[in-house]
Amino acid sequence: MNRSALVAVIFIGIILIWAAEDMPAYGDPKAPANEYAAQMYIDRTPGDIGIDNIVTAILASYRGFDTLGEVVVILTAGISVLLLMRRGEGQ
Repeated sequence: MNRSALVAVIFIGIILIWAAEDMPAYGDPKAPANEYAAQMYIDRTPGDIGIDNIVTAILASYRGFDTLGEVVVILTAGISVLLLMRRGEGQ
């Protein structure tokens, strides 16, 4: 095994563990995501978009490009699996 790769993996692992210690506890109501972002979405969604369902508004409008990217990745994976399965039938 390459020694420099092992050192790099251990070093990055230590940095990730060290950074994870600063994260808020799961479900903490005082976490920044729960305190600021969630309240901003609740307050601004009806006026910005005009859709009553906040989850739909966030996925379709605020995070539209991200959702489109996820759909493209899933579609590509599905087509790849179908092509691989079809390839195996002819052999």
